[in-house]
Amino acid sequence: MRNHTPAVSFILLGLTDDLQMQILIFTFLLITYILSIAGNLIIIILILVDSHLKSAMYYFLQNFSFLDISFTSACIPRFLYSISTGDRSITYNACVAQLFFTYVFGMTEFFLLATMSYDRYVAICKPLHYMTIMNHRFCKMLTFCCWMTTFLIIFPPFCLGLNPEFCDSVIDHFFCDVNPLLKISCSDLWFIEEMTLVGSVLIYIMTLICVVLSYMFIIRTVLRFPSAQQRTKAFSTCSPHFIVVSITYGSCIFVSIKPSSKDELAINKEVVILMTSISPMLNLFIYTLRNKQVKCAFNDLVKRILLVSKS
Repeated sequence: MRNHTPAVSFILLGLTDDLQMQILIFTFLLITYILSIAGNLIIIILILVDSHLKSAMYYFLQNFSFLDISFTSACIPRFLYSISTGDRSITYNACVAQLFFTYVFGMTEFFLLATMSYDRYVAICKPLHYMTIMNHRFCKMLTFCCWMTTFLIIFPPFCLGLNPEFCDSVIDHFFCDVNPLLKISCSDLWFIEEMTLVGSVLIYIMTLICVVLSYMFIIRTVLRFPSAQQRTKAFSTCSPHFIVVSITYGSCIFVSIKPSSKDELAINKEVVILMTSISPMLNLFIYTLRNKQVKCAFNDLVKRILLVSKS
């Protein structure tokens, strides 16, 4: 019979016990983490200092970059520490904090992606009214709503699930995720599981419907443009956002599928690693390589830095 005790600390199993694989994973994650932080900070700074990047699209992109930095920082540094020191233990309070912030930042991204799709809809379907509709005050209100909606959905099950009893102290993951925690809990958390499931489905479905509807109207409008050049230009403005949406929702759908074996669980953990390390890093490449304004702003910033360093 297993002991039912309040949690003091947990052991995070991580991804592998193989030393060579751990070195490879550590190197890979360290590089991607540094690139994620540097890339997203560059985007935030460029939008702050350049007067040409003041439209609603860049305001939302700035917030999205902040969320990417926060999301990857909630997971990856702790795992890097665990690999480098061999210390896989994590206190209950640290685990709860990691769980909370990971879900808040991750779920807020979904609402922000839906908001960004609405921004693209207004820009393409109602271009003459774009500046009037997507004014700074309205953008701030939409961003605030993204955060508040996430808190209202996450906070109730999170508060109800605090201080349960656990039958085990080993978490089969590289960070504190809700499903591995529920598996080792001895408390009756059926209601919490249902609330978590409903909340997750609600967020995915609500935001996905907004994204799909926005792109349906966008495609319908673009196909009515008289010239191929206009259609290409319109689609190119949406392509970065569409790529990010595809990666984000595709990864979450894959992870949400219940694994039926240990091998599939391992694959799910690998996909989560990619979500928390590679996805935030891609922002710099997806949103800047095909954006002339951002590239010009970056070149101007580099020239200013060089001038200051020479003087």
